[in-house]
Amino acid sequence: MHDESRHPATEESQLVQIRKEKLQQLRAQGLDPFAVERFPITHTLQQVHDGYATLQGQTVAVAGRITAIRKMGKATFAHLMDSTGKLQIYLKADEQGERYTLIDLWDLGDYLGVEGFVFQTRTGEITVHVQQFTLLAKAIRPVPFPKEKGEQRWYELHDVEQRYRQRYLDLLVNPDSRARLLARCSMIREIRRFLDARGFLEVETPILQPLAGGAAARPFITHHNALDREFQLRIALELHLKRLLIGGIDRVYEIGRVFRNEGISTRHNPEFTMLELYQAYANLEDIMALVEDLFRHVAEQVFGRTVFEMHGVQVDFSQPWRRVRLMDAIREHTGLTEADFETLERAVQAAEKVGIYVECKDTVGGIIEKVLEKCVAEHLQQPTFIYGFPLDTSPLAKREPDNPRFTRRFEGYIFGKEVANAFSELNDPLEQRARFEQQLALRQAGDEEAHPFDEDFLLAMEYGMPPAGGLGIGIDRMAMLLTGAESIREVIFFPQMREG
Repeated sequence: MHDESRHPATEESQLVQIRKEKLQQLRAQGLDPFAVERFPITHTLQQVHDGYATLQGQTVAVAGRITAIRKMGKATFAHLMDSTGKLQIYLKADEQGERYTLIDLWDLGDYLGVEGFVFQTRTGEITVHVQQFTLLAKAIRPVPFPKEKGEQRWYELHDVEQRYRQRYLDLLVNPDSRARLLARCSMIREIRRFLDARGFLEVETPILQPLAGGAAARPFITHHNALDREFQLRIALELHLKRLLIGGIDRVYEIGRVFRNEGISTRHNPEFTMLELYQAYANLEDIMALVEDLFRHVAEQVFGRTVFEMHGVQVDFSQPWRRVRLMDAIREHTGLTEADFETLERAVQAAEKVGIYVECKDTVGGIIEKVLEKCVAEHLQQPTFIYGFPLDTSPLAKREPDNPRFTRRFEGYIFGKEVANAFSELNDPLEQRARFEQQLALRQAGDEEAHPFDEDFLLAMEYGMPPAGGLGIGIDRMAMLLTGAESIREVIFFPQMREG
């Protein structure tokens, strides 16, 4: 009988000891489960379910973890689970003979391989009638599988911190967590299919870089012993992909890890997955159309629908996204106008009016983007492109021809969160040099996130870069929004955690 007053850790240690004793009993009988190297399965568990019409009465070999055991006199029912699903198995004492007593040495979480014929019980459950079985591995610690009807379990896995730190258990016992993370994998697969079908070439670029650029972020720094120099972990994929544009690859993309030495929150992880793509001879509007098509494709192929809901708000990816100029969006939600940001002094006053703290390193553009983040973003629930970003926060984007203080850049928003960032890419090496010089001045004034001065990239640009549209999408953020997750950690297999 389970004693609720006992401490879980104490009870776990007792259960571990019992399982170790069972392992010793198995070994004493020459049945060491860890000595088994392979088990030749004929079907996955889901294939048995799906193929019942043709498999009824046929012999199959299946394997998986034991998730439930019910002994009923001289018969035992159990459930196995593999990566595809669950399946019931059935054993009769008179058929198994002395081996039937080995069932007493099974525990939940153990791996079992069985061979038997497929039938359907009187209650309609598809089942394998076991003729032979082999214990394939033993779980020394108890696995907190969800309770079956009528069962008692000593604990379940609900604690969020434990779920993230022991993701392997979370995947085993929480179907919702498993579904979210597998959906993320399917999303990446469909993104690749979408881009490959449009003639984009997938590449890999260096993670260790002498100078990490392409975004406003602090890099992680490491030392390369063989070269005896410092390297930085990349903060974006942009500058190497643009080098490939210069090298004659007109449509290129990468899905890769990037690293930013910044805060951890429900929307940020210092190590995350980024999609970046570049298309020669395309502009900002072309990339907007591509984003619309990409989200629609992923929604349909992975989730089988285009309508999604979060916090009572429905969005439909079969419809065009709204397009709003940044300064118009700020005016709509704060009453501030472009004139309020003509000088740094006026921008500081404007920010204070809407309750935003301004740091000494902030530029006019930086203040405008803070207003967007703090006062506007939450209102952008429907899929929306916000375009026309300040020049000083967009050093790699073309200027707007009729308003040179702003650039040909957009950010995409869904459910109030940014999911995409795109430019009509700056391809003038002389202006790019001037922009880098401005960023260098900001860096020398103490802004650690200002873009570094990358002489090697400027050299590449001087050989000629075509007009191009570029796009960056945070895969984790995209997965978070489409799966309805409240935290980005829910869609990262192994999120970074504070020491605990």
